[in-house]
Amino acid sequence: MLTNYRYEELSAADIQRLIARNVDADKEIEYQVQQIIDNVRQNGDQALISYARKFEKVTLDQIIIEEEEIIRQASLVSRHEKRALEIAFNNIFKFHQAQLKKEKRMETTPGVSCWRETRPIERVGIYIPGGSAVLPSTFLMLAVPARIAGCKEIVVCTPPQPDGKLNPYIAYCAQLLQIKRIYTTGGAQAIAALAYGTESVPRVDKIFGPGNQYVTKAKTLVQTQTTAAIDMPAGPSEVLVVADATSTPAFVAADLIAQAEHGADSQAVLLSTHRDLISEVQTELEKQLKELPRAEIARNALSKSYAIEFGNIADLMNFSNQYAPEHLIISVDNPELYISFIVNAGSVFLGHLTPESAGDYASGTNHTLPTSAYAKSYSGVSVDSFVKKITFQQINEQGMRNLGPVIETLAEIEGLQGHKHAVTLRLNSLNSNLPSK
Repeated sequence: MLTNYRYEELSAADIQRLIARNVDADKEIEYQVQQIIDNVRQNGDQALISYARKFEKVTLDQIIIEEEEIIRQASLVSRHEKRALEIAFNNIFKFHQAQLKKEKRMETTPGVSCWRETRPIERVGIYIPGGSAVLPSTFLMLAVPARIAGCKEIVVCTPPQPDGKLNPYIAYCAQLLQIKRIYTTGGAQAIAALAYGTESVPRVDKIFGPGNQYVTKAKTLVQTQTTAAIDMPAGPSEVLVVADATSTPAFVAADLIAQAEHGADSQAVLLSTHRDLISEVQTELEKQLKELPRAEIARNALSKSYAIEFGNIADLMNFSNQYAPEHLIISVDNPELYISFIVNAGSVFLGHLTPESAGDYASGTNHTLPTSAYAKSYSGVSVDSFVKKITFQQINEQGMRNLGPVIETLAEIEGLQGHKHAVTLRLNSLNSNLPSK
């Protein structure tokens, strides 16, 4: 199942090979995605309809789903399922609402005030993956903080169902989020539509949402080709589980499988200081896969995953930080002891009773997280992702007298006389008691 390694036997090159994932070395994915982007840019809705026929095997007359159809599809969701989505919505809202903070106005020098204010990004695009599994949870994770931030327009794209209709769970989430229009387009073509706009899909200022390697590549490409920003490179999902002699093999195996069932390109990694635990987890994997509906997908992902035995915790956590996992599960007694070792991770799950599934759905934290080692430089989605922070400053007479000479000197050092002159004029005005203009 998982390929087993011993850390002491791995070379530096071996470690780099294990850490690398989703690498498009021959640029094949980039080439295909660029062709899709160019087609959507040139042909708009017609390209999106054509790709729906090609990739989703669905014939569409249009890609817009209006409020009436959203209401109709949402009515198909049972009361029990609606309640689960509502609880998730409320918990996600609570966690993200606390992220709204107003910064203090600071006087850096007597008479010189500086501060920052947040402004929402006006039009954001949210991509909800479809593929082999529909993800209403992702809709909540992205649109809730966008609503809290105050974004004026939320443009939602998601692949159509086989019957061409909107998924009922996506529809009910749209009702919770007060979103009255959805665009049925998926994959790299949806990202291109959000970046460039089509006859139907509005062009947005920032694009959010996870996806496969094609979606991730599309996001990175359009970021360099347009003024549309992206949340992060959030590609195929991954988990790294830290376990020891105190761990429950069945729990660890379940967490690995939960990640592997996302898709064949997902990865599940097990690190342990306990050899017997690794063996017991391997046995549990086989046992649990027999009862898994998506067993074939999970097996495919696990066949490209691995377990590593370590001699000590320091080496183990060093490897974890190099891997920089999207999801990091510390499935041991006293997991708090590991927190200070964690430098790079998207989201951390502490203890035996904290599965990654909790963060995926309903604990409240956001599950849109950096993958492929981007956790070294990116954070997961939050309210901050949907706002801009603008700096303000105001200088009065006292402030200009205090800071003006400093600015003049620094402008002289850099040889920028125009900068110095803008200050000198004001100082001369103050010194001659002339009214400021």
